[in-house]
Amino acid sequence: MEDFLTGKKHVHFIGIGGSGMYPLAQILHSKGFYLTGSDNNETETLKAVRNMGIPVYMGQRAENIEGADLIVYTAAIMSDNPELIAAKASGVKTVERCELLGLVTSWYNKAVCVSGTHGKTTTSSMLTHMYLAQNVDLSTVIGGKLKAIGGSGRAGSSDVMVCEACEFSNTFLHLFPNISIILNIDADHLDFFKTMDNLRASFTKFCDNTTDILVVNGDDENTMRAVKASGFNKQIITFGKTDKNRYYPENIKRISDFQTDFDLMENGSKIERISIHVPGAHNVLNAVAACAAALATGVTPENINKGLSTFWGAGRRFERLATIGGITVVDDYAHHPAEVAATLKTAKAMQDFKRVWAVHQPFTYSRTYTLMDDFASALEIADKVVLTEIMGSREKNTYNVYSADLAAKIPGCKWFPTFEEVARYVADNAESDDMIITLGCGDVYKVAFRIEEILREKYGK
Repeated sequence: MEDFLTGKKHVHFIGIGGSGMYPLAQILHSKGFYLTGSDNNETETLKAVRNMGIPVYMGQRAENIEGADLIVYTAAIMSDNPELIAAKASGVKTVERCELLGLVTSWYNKAVCVSGTHGKTTTSSMLTHMYLAQNVDLSTVIGGKLKAIGGSGRAGSSDVMVCEACEFSNTFLHLFPNISIILNIDADHLDFFKTMDNLRASFTKFCDNTTDILVVNGDDENTMRAVKASGFNKQIITFGKTDKNRYYPENIKRISDFQTDFDLMENGSKIERISIHVPGAHNVLNAVAACAAALATGVTPENINKGLSTFWGAGRRFERLATIGGITVVDDYAHHPAEVAATLKTAKAMQDFKRVWAVHQPFTYSRTYTLMDDFASALEIADKVVLTEIMGSREKNTYNVYSADLAAKIPGCKWFPTFEEVARYVADNAESDDMIITLGCGDVYKVAFRIEEILREKYGK
């Protein structure tokens, strides 16, 4: 690929406060590049950017790009953004974030790229903890905040990098993975891929782009079809629930609502007794996948267990925010029916709670329209369901679909047009020993924070 950073000194980031931009800013800053950036909202991430000595302009204007000899923007920046328009008209090399991320991954000899429809952030976070326990000075690019690294990224000095590999818009095909993990392949982003065949074909290309090792879910039919269609002829390591895979769990024991222990098995032999502190059977499988990749890259079983013992979840992944008046508030990133179902099944299996409330923000009109029946079935797992309006994000509502349509398919479901109405209804009707989970990849976490505020007003701190 073109090394578009050669000869560049001043790199400007449009939207530098984004969770995907911040890690790249960290890495380029550590390599000696002069950086500037812009954003529209003050955040904790922007404070961290400024603490590195990087100037940040609030608001996006044409003059912000002055002096830059490379400009990077995120996919979230709309085409009519004045700063992006000025960048493209300037003649200065302008690249989308995924292109820069792809170039950066090529700098590492052990770039571990974690793909799959679900579980990327948790698995990437688990791997990061394992490498830190091994005293590896790694670089990371994670899709959520991880307390151990103080955010969504880290710039290290070793040849190891852990990177989420997102399939949307074929972003992950820009990467240069040495080791690739495929956790699962489910119907998602069909507004872009159109068909499952197209989606699997992209994962096949992702396999072809991998240089050394594939770590794949041997129990997932779509994953194995994608792998078998590829020309990859190096090492393939399977993980899964059963002993038909090289790595799998045995003697699984739930110690508490937030701790599960299991034996990590390799071809019939016990490697290590593992403890994880994130709930759900899906997280046992995520842990096995991370263990397989870590072992393949030299992490000892002892440090794998040590790393997992200090991992209590990434931000917005079944994140416990507060318990007030006996009511527990949890926030989760789940935004696909399979993720919503897994999260709600995990919550329902917990012994400490009487009822589970699902507060869901549908994300994109196309996904809501295409997977509406699947969303309805998943959300019905909860005892109470409340919906916000759909967050359209990058789309216009050409589907003529509304939250009211989804609510009509779920018995007893309520929906409200504003976050304040949602938060008020839930806080006023929740009872002691209830768990409230906000679900979605948009800004539904604001509802969780507001519910917490209302409950504190009601019950005191």
